[in-house]
Amino acid sequence: MRPLRALGAAALTVALTLTAACGGANDDTSSGRDGGDGAAITVQAANGTVTLPGVPKRIVSLSPTHTETLFAIGAGPQVVAADEYSDHPANAPKTKLSGFKPNAEAIIGYKPDLVVLSDDMDGIVKALEKVKVPVLLEPAATRIEDAYDEIMDLGTATGRAEQARRLTDDMRRRIQQTVDSAKKAAAPGGEPLTYYHELDEQLHTVTSKTFVGQVYGLFGLRNIADDAQSSAGAYPQLSREHLLKSDPDLVFLADTKCCGQSAATVGERPGWAGLGAVKRKNVVELDDSIASRWGPRLPEFVKVIGDAVQKSSAAQ
Repeated sequence: MRPLRALGAAALTVALTLTAACGGANDDTSSGRDGGDGAAITVQAANGTVTLPGVPKRIVSLSPTHTETLFAIGAGPQVVAADEYSDHPANAPKTKLSGFKPNAEAIIGYKPDLVVLSDDMDGIVKALEKVKVPVLLEPAATRIEDAYDEIMDLGTATGRAEQARRLTDDMRRRIQQTVDSAKKAAAPGGEPLTYYHELDEQLHTVTSKTFVGQVYGLFGLRNIADDAQSSAGAYPQLSREHLLKSDPDLVFLADTKCCGQSAATVGERPGWAGLGAVKRKNVVELDDSIASRWGPRLPEFVKVIGDAVQKSSAAQ
């Protein structure tokens, strides 16, 4: 999937490869104590029950989302290495380690007492477990609740359970506040706004069944990709004809950094100048990394959508 280019288009790469259910998605199955007294810590993850002898002090993160989470809950000082795409926060110990082509020997070289990842590429979980390196597999969230559950798992695993709980509570509050504000601005009884979320300039997108689609669903938006017939399932590639005929009210670009797309560049595409979203300046340029991750910056993604919904609603 490298031809789709990195970051914004990485959402498509992740979506097509990380489809397993996340650990503890339906209930709080994490247990154990914060480990401050050296007690063992147990977490129910996608790779089964993971038991740590105590709070890990040398964590390797092979997932940009989980790197963000570890720092957001105060476990940043415990992270000794992060993968090549862990670009947030700026002080994350970014390395050449790859989550797409993980190298067990390179990972072990950091002497980790915990490795956190979001996909079991090339059997890396078993390779690390074979040499008794604890691994926490927390796959890409398929539901919004999964995102909160994974943050709690990481909080439990790192002795930061209370910080994780505060973070998820704050995320819920901020998201609900944004959604409520947007709904108040909407005209009573009006038709739902339609939207298109772009992963790359080849018109790969998401349907409402995806994690990203569910985020848009918080606002009652209708996804034009849901009407497309495609063997790609939840991540179809739309035809230009379908997109132009659908004429979405809102266009969201999740390929600004990776692929250099902007309101200006899409306006120059054949036929796009006639789209209502282009004419009414309702083309929204997203931050690729925020729009492709399911961690602590999710409220920021929701806020951008909410602002666009309010702007469009006010213009109707």
